Amino acid sequence: MSRLAKTPEPPYYAVIFSNTRTDGDNGYDETAGRMLELAAGYPGYLGVESVRDKDGFGITVSYWQDEDSIAAWRDDAEHLQAKRQGIDKWYADYTLRIARVER
Repeated sequence: MSRLAKTPEPPYYAVIFSNTRTDGDNGYDETAGRMLELAAGYPGYLGVESVRDKDGFGITVSYWQDEDSIAAWRDDAEHLQAKRQGIDKWYADYTLRIARVER
């Protein structure tokens, strides 16, 4: 089974979330799974790819049809709560980038 997202012909958008986890799970795995499930139900969602190394550094790239789809996901109430928890207890450091995929 391929772990690569099946994206359409460009253009589309990539949301790139790079982060370093804190120690311990503290409910992270359950919430991360829920966020993947929730995002997949949003109009404009195209797929996701995610990796994490043994030291806790991870990159998750979600793919979206357009900027309006990204904004709708950004503003989801359950997603906002998960982001607050991430800042408070799950991530020692993180950055978010949004890119338009041309090819």
